Amino acid sequence: MRSLSEKIAAVAPSATLAISDQAKRMQREGIDVISLSIGEPDFDTPRHITDACIDALNRGETHYAPSNGIPDLLSAISEKITNENRFPCKPEQVIVACGAKDAIYEGMEAVLNPGDEVIVLTPAWVSYEPCVQIAGGKTVKHAINPKTFQLDDSLLDRVNARTKMIVVNSPSNPTGAVFDSKSMKFVADLCEDYDLYAMSDEIYEKMVYGKEHISLASLGDMAQRTITINGFSKAYAMTGWRLGYAVAPVEIIRQMSKVQQHSVSQATTFAMWGAVAALKGDQHCVEEMRLEFDRRRKYIISELALMGYQTAPADGAFYAFVKVEGDDMEIATRWLEQGHVAGTPGSAFYAPGWIRLSYATSMEKLKEAMGRIRRLGKQ
Repeated sequence: MRSLSEKIAAVAPSATLAISDQAKRMQREGIDVISLSIGEPDFDTPRHITDACIDALNRGETHYAPSNGIPDLLSAISEKITNENRFPCKPEQVIVACGAKDAIYEGMEAVLNPGDEVIVLTPAWVSYEPCVQIAGGKTVKHAINPKTFQLDDSLLDRVNARTKMIVVNSPSNPTGAVFDSKSMKFVADLCEDYDLYAMSDEIYEKMVYGKEHISLASLGDMAQRTITINGFSKAYAMTGWRLGYAVAPVEIIRQMSKVQQHSVSQATTFAMWGAVAALKGDQHCVEEMRLEFDRRRKYIISELALMGYQTAPADGAFYAFVKVEGDDMEIATRWLEQGHVAGTPGSAFYAPGWIRLSYATSMEKLKEAMGRIRRLGKQ
């Protein structure tokens, strides 16, 4: 029998899902595991959003829709981008995908040719590199400053004639760091000076604590070379809805649309009506969730500090990125098997020696989890 795809064989499975799956297996066996390993809000989707989806179902919105998205949602996204993210956007510059991850993959396919290099800033979310690989590109990893979690001139050393794109994720998964205006302007200048595309993953933009979120495309002429990625999973607790979107120059959206037409066809029709309600409705629900995440953030960072753990700047998203002494894989396994607390090893994010803990769970569970980690000790 002939061999299978070497390209796909070279892609590593998702480490974040692997840890989560192990924790779920232990839970099925009756073990009281507290999972802090996956980035999913523990809140229910706000009622007005689910009601809009149900209304769409009841009126028969169950058929094919335009591949890029229903017009009402494209319009709502373009208005949101123009008003909130501060760069001009027309509906034809938007594509709605089956989650932000799907939009990232389609963007990579639309831009990259075999051998093109993509700079990924580490620590980095686990799926950027596989998306680059599947699109035929090559990932070039660059570690951000480990003291400031910002960018510096060393990034210039990664740019060469084969560089095609740089991926920016602010607020960051896994660190929670938010790039300041200096770092974002540095990326913008780099892209303009070396004629690079940028992919700006802003899925956590609504979860920022005491800092300013800056959209890369709002700087200079970056709207002409940036694929802005966003979605509904994090801000509106809609992870299972699988709705994300990309905003980019029309010529890039056209190429992304081809990928979508020949793969998933479109995002789910009735779900998109829920997304319209999310963007057009009262945003108080988003702020309520952000404030609760902030309360949990302050608690978990304080508790970890009392135990002697250093954490990355948790200025956004809903993660505490914890510096550990020793092999992060072994320590995460010990926390899971002995303490029954699931965290994700930093090695999954190209950051050995760290563990990511999600505080997207109840305060009651967080307090119990911190107690279990404290009882295990640091050795």
